[in-house]
Amino acid sequence: MACPAHPAPAPRPALEVADIVRAGGDAYRASHRLSVQQDRVLRAITNCRTAALGGHTAQCDHCGTLTISYRSCRNRHCPKCQTLAKQRWLERQCADLLDIDYWHLVFTLPHALNPLAQRNPGVIYRLLFRAASQTLLAFGRNPRWLGGEIGITMVLHTWGQKLDQHIHVHCVVTGGALSSDGERWIAAPPGFLFPVRALSAVFRGKYLDALVQAYHGDELHFDGTTAPLREPDAFRLFLAQLRAHDWVVYAKPPFAGAAQVLAYLGRYTHRVAIANHRLVSFDNGEVRFRWRDYAHGNKMKIMTLSTEEFLRRFLLHTLPSGFVKIRHYGLLGNRCRHAKLPRCRALLDQPEPEPAEPESVDDMMLRVTGIDIQRCPACQQGRLRVITVLAPTIPHIPRATGPPT
Repeated sequence: MACPAHPAPAPRPALEVADIVRAGGDAYRASHRLSVQQDRVLRAITNCRTAALGGHTAQCDHCGTLTISYRSCRNRHCPKCQTLAKQRWLERQCADLLDIDYWHLVFTLPHALNPLAQRNPGVIYRLLFRAASQTLLAFGRNPRWLGGEIGITMVLHTWGQKLDQHIHVHCVVTGGALSSDGERWIAAPPGFLFPVRALSAVFRGKYLDALVQAYHGDELHFDGTTAPLREPDAFRLFLAQLRAHDWVVYAKPPFAGAAQVLAYLGRYTHRVAIANHRLVSFDNGEVRFRWRDYAHGNKMKIMTLSTEEFLRRFLLHTLPSGFVKIRHYGLLGNRCRHAKLPRCRALLDQPEPEPAEPESVDDMMLRVTGIDIQRCPACQQGRLRVITVLAPTIPHIPRATGPPT
């Protein structure tokens, strides 16, 4: 299956998150207690594509023009460093997509869990993946709905449009299942996958059960506003309050085929908390950026924050070291996809994908963005040849990318 075509790249924005970090990062670091990961994110974005990380000098073999290119930080929180990572990931997914309907569901944690997540992000996010995946797999295996094994891809997002904390997972789910004996493909009925209210109740129960286990296993840490929850009575009351409300599970209409799934994944998988193109201005210690008000007809509005508050909100979404934010389950799980997906294709009478050909970074950039990074930007005729390697001007800082997502 061919991956969808990509639009021409947008021009570089006049204002970038890096500009705000460089202007306010040192002051913020001096006045706030940061985690090791948050500090690395600030430093990585500050140094991205500057002399600090080193690079090379190249000369055109036609007109002699000299150009300098600096290395990127490759930090997964950096708005400028996700294009190639996203494209490589998407093209790996091409081989796993079946030509069927797919559903898009979103599981959201109550905002009452936000303070606990700030102190325990790894635990809170891990339990979200576990509870949501177990819920979907259980509904898929239930004969009342499908009665087989579904495939799920989940992507963690921790932000809302206003850069505030809004913890949720986007789930792309196969509109059908492989029967337990592997002999049938069971298609979901048109326009329906699972009942959302039942999903919500089961998801809430599974999550809170797992949260209790984490509490009794001393996996949770409490301080600040969450310090009272150390006491068992206070924690039980907290759980009761969480159980008293419906949890949000949202099902969107199914995608119209695998190509639309890829287009969607391309927008969501490697997104960071705020993209550079949403920034409007940065002056007098204030940052203005666009946000979409979903509660009022998707109207586009402007948010104004102090530099300090902007950086605080941005750093709320720093992932723990090594945390994998894109995960696969069921038919797409790493342990069984190579056996079960070919069986699904055979039952659906669909061909196996063509093996991908090795491709250089230069060729991928040309194909994806239309930019030939080896062509001279001055004369547009010659080729750039590296003549000098520029060493970094700062000590090595370990990258905060974690394992492949």
